Amino acid sequence: MSTRKPPRGFVDPNQTEFGILWQPLSHPFRLRAGDFIRFNGRLCYVVRVNECAAVVIMNRPVRDFKTRFDKPVRFQPPPKLFRISPQSEVQILNRKVK
Repeated sequence: MSTRKPPRGFVDPNQTEFGILWQPLSHPFRLRAGDFIRFNGRLCYVVRVNECAAVVIMNRPVRDFKTRFDKPVRFQPPPKLFRISPQSEVQILNRKVK
């Protein structure tokens, strides 16, 4: 008995009833993990993409302020993590155009 998996995109001709439901796509989403995008004028990084959402991380700007005692303080807030549609029409910055 073989334990090998069938190659990706393999369709068994004996199972025609599943042909409509299972249609492998090479790139089903517009966004891909590892893309750098511009969202609301800010640089963002796509961490993960699935059917319902693309997880995006965005750095927040450094905050400069003075304390009550007139001491300057610089504060770097943690990055913002949010979700957008994987089909979002955003500018992708690192994708090669063929």
